[in-house]
Amino acid sequence: MSSWQLAADYQALHADFGSLEQVFALQGERITYDPISELIRVTRHGVVYYVKRYRSAGKGLRRYAARPRVKAEWQNLKRFAKWGIPTAQVIAQGLERKAGAFVRGAMITREIPNSRDLADLADQRSPLLQDPIWLHKVSRQIADATRIMHAHRFTHNDLKWRNLLVDEQAKVYLIDCPAGTFWWGPMLRYRIIKDLACLDKVAKYHLSNTQRLRFYLQYKQKTRLSAQDKQQIGKIVRFFEGRE
Repeated sequence: MSSWQLAADYQALHADFGSLEQVFALQGERITYDPISELIRVTRHGVVYYVKRYRSAGKGLRRYAARPRVKAEWQNLKRFAKWGIPTAQVIAQGLERKAGAFVRGAMITREIPNSRDLADLADQRSPLLQDPIWLHKVSRQIADATRIMHAHRFTHNDLKWRNLLVDEQAKVYLIDCPAGTFWWGPMLRYRIIKDLACLDKVAKYHLSNTQRLRFYLQYKQKTRLSAQDKQQIGKIVRFFEGRE
């Protein structure tokens, strides 16, 4: 069984993006590669697209999972868009199964023009990270997006700086979320701590303690910390102790 869907606004690209067979035959600039998947970049009519192709779902029973990794990727990006969180636009997606087992799948997203991920900005010691106005704007957007996710009982599970893109207007986009899912009770609270700790893992090397605290207050929509907030912050800053 094979399923594939190309968005209505992109039917002009049917010759390249119209089926799984066509998508797996595409040639482009390879961005990443591993035994399970690869990401390539292609340009059509002056627009850049990223094509994520999965040739495996992993070992054992993972091949029979109801929601393979590629499906989780496109569903989560569409959830972000539905919740008002800026993200990469999914223009095509689908997968193929045989006897119930995953065979292959793909997702195509449109490029976010003139954007860089936060990890790259940090690695290059961008002067933007020293600009208080830019930092305040970016920090608030990340705090809002994170709070919206968590309010839906959803956590990203890989909320690292490399998965946050910022364009030339300082607009933030949340991307690359195949491991994100819904949680409840103690597991939700644990995963929320993990999301916030992932953000702080890099922030502590590039931002002041005051800036890190301001982000937390933006996330909580508060002006002062409560005793419970102080306990949560302690869990956040200790989350990766002994694992870095």
